[in-house]
Amino acid sequence: VVPAAAVALPRPQVRARAAPQERRRRVAPLTAAAPTRAGDEPLLRGIFEIGKRSCDVVLSGRQLRWSPILPESPAGDSSVALQAEEEIIEMKDVFSVKLKRRRFAGQKKGGTLLGITIFKCLNKEENKLTDCAIHLNNLSEDHCQSWFRHLKEILNGFPNRPKSLKVFVNPSSHKREATHIYYEKVAPLFKLADIKTDVTVTEYEGHALSVLKECELQAFDGVVCVGGDGSVSEVAHGLLLRAQIAAGKDTDYVSKPVRAPVPLGVIPAGTTNILAHTLYGIKHTVTATLHIVMGHIQAVDVCTFSTPRKLLRFGFSAMFGFGARTLALAEKHRWMPSSQRKDFAFIKTLADLKPEECELSFLPLQILQEGSHEKDKISLLYLGSKDQWQKIQGHFLNVSIMAIPCLCSMAPRGLAPNTRLNNGSMALIVVQNTSRAEFIKHLKRYTSVKNQFNFPFVETYTVREVKVQPRLKSGPDTKTNVCLNAEGLYLWNIDGDLMKEASEVHVRVHPQLIDLYGVNTDDLESSQATCNCI
Repeated sequence: VVPAAAVALPRPQVRARAAPQERRRRVAPLTAAAPTRAGDEPLLRGIFEIGKRSCDVVLSGRQLRWSPILPESPAGDSSVALQAEEEIIEMKDVFSVKLKRRRFAGQKKGGTLLGITIFKCLNKEENKLTDCAIHLNNLSEDHCQSWFRHLKEILNGFPNRPKSLKVFVNPSSHKREATHIYYEKVAPLFKLADIKTDVTVTEYEGHALSVLKECELQAFDGVVCVGGDGSVSEVAHGLLLRAQIAAGKDTDYVSKPVRAPVPLGVIPAGTTNILAHTLYGIKHTVTATLHIVMGHIQAVDVCTFSTPRKLLRFGFSAMFGFGARTLALAEKHRWMPSSQRKDFAFIKTLADLKPEECELSFLPLQILQEGSHEKDKISLLYLGSKDQWQKIQGHFLNVSIMAIPCLCSMAPRGLAPNTRLNNGSMALIVVQNTSRAEFIKHLKRYTSVKNQFNFPFVETYTVREVKVQPRLKSGPDTKTNVCLNAEGLYLWNIDGDLMKEASEVHVRVHPQLIDLYGVNTDDLESSQATCNCI
């Protein structure tokens, strides 16, 4: 560790006999006269021990830079100085800074100061984030306190980074591991980043929704859900419903909803975790947590699902037909292990494959792509007014309506690969009646890079509104309406949550209605698959 006297120097010194030009060469990377951007001006400079080497360290608003202080060659050879490699940390990648102290067992406060530890978010391959620590050792209390204050000021200046979060944990999701995931992996990172949390472990379906209706959301910078797709959908619905109530909107009919007041974070702890995969490109607890800690915000489109009489819920995607029946059967066998339950429901529904007769009305969109750069601008052209709806009627095995790409491990390109998180459109995917063998071929395509829509019985549309009107058969064949349950209600799979409804369902997309912690999957390296099917 460098003696305290050394850190009082305004800049590192070398032996007196060293040539002036040699001294300039050694610090040239730190004092170059090149033009500097705002925030690049040095704020502090000092000496710390990093990795058992004494280093010249410079802090600016954008970067923390250091290079080893090299011993001088006895012969005055300056080639040794050229071996000093400067290392740089971007301050936007730092999420915490702590004073490092040595304490005895059981000692909670005080202790011998050893220096400063900086915690950085490291972007590894395959979209995975992790945290790493850099130790800046110095025994001077005043010196370290000064650096600590400046570092904290820089971190506090980054926007969108939460200081207080409302957390919902669903202990029943998937393998009942959500509680363990939160307290063992998520909570320590929140504490490290000095984020205060208020945790609710949900006890029944709808618990999070009831809490959100009464919660003082202005006390929090964001809301986090630890659970599966159904839990996340419930919290998102609760946030948006609370926003409509606060704005004085009629919650029975919401034509132009207001945005959610705070961002929503998703910690994957379910079976498929579609929303987490879509936001992060991977199911990884630490990655999801660090996106929240770093304040990575992504505006996302949301759908409203309603009947002619009332608003049913807010959501991101829905399936009617095969996808809904599979979920309903899985829910009936909750006593089975999650993976077995899912496989059983899928195989049983596939064995009993039957079409559903319904009428689909939709208001189409045309996506206009401009430019030839990597990040082309995408704009939407509304085709016609409300009296120019298009209709199709027939027997369909499955109908999917999705406002987001819906990535998951079983569909790495997404269930709707040409949809975007926030371009104000929905994908309407209609699978007409066909043989079981052909339908299985279509389903297998989701797991590959091939176009899953390249079948004559699959139709895709880009839309902004959809109305689904099931046609109830009359007479002795009434029971052949396979989407009807025992109560005479039609089954819907909305974000992995089962919904039952007796009448027509009207689906509208509302652009960028909620902010989610995460990134746009278009920017993720592993999600750059292209598709011209929609």
